[in-house]
Amino acid sequence: MSNTSSQSPVMLYTEQTPNPESLKFVTNRMLYRGTADFREEALAQEWSPLATALFEFPYVKGVYICNNFVTVSKEFNYAWEDIMLNLKSFIKKFVDEGGLILKDGFEEAMAQIEAERGASYEYTGDEAELVKKIKELIDTYVKPAVEMDGGNIEFKSFNEGIVTVVLQGSCSGCPSSTVTLKAGIEGMLKRMVPEVKEVVSEMG
Repeated sequence: MSNTSSQSPVMLYTEQTPNPESLKFVTNRMLYRGTADFREEALAQEWSPLATALFEFPYVKGVYICNNFVTVSKEFNYAWEDIMLNLKSFIKKFVDEGGLILKDGFEEAMAQIEAERGASYEYTGDEAELVKKIKELIDTYVKPAVEMDGGNIEFKSFNEGIVTVVLQGSCSGCPSSTVTLKAGIEGMLKRMVPEVKEVVSEMG
């Protein structure tokens, strides 16, 4: 008898995201405590059996895993009504059968890449304090809201008043993310940290 049978059945429902090309598949299981963003199959094959399996569908363009949900971004020439049920039953079955979501060491590997990427930005004195404040504001106020929409935002750099952030998951390539960025995040940061002049984004 399988050891998963004692657990409650896997429930799964979909949620719209602000990006018409991304759909959020929410489960009643914790899939991964953290954020895992797969834009290309190569990274998925290295780290995530679930993302790798999803990339085998011709219409899957990106996979983003966070907490209890998976955000799937599709190729624009497919319609959700044609592929949603397929994806839904596939993810449900995968989780139900205890499939491996992410391999151990993923978080450390990503942190390493992040550290290498950020190593070129060394902040000193007052600027270091500003960066700390900006990061805290993003983590406290922006991240939770963005996660609700199936995406993620990471601070990348601060240079001469310009804050650069990286958008992931459903936020990447989403038409409304630019609006969110400019109206919401930029407005808040300018209010809280007068030194901030502008917020720009890069796709994760």
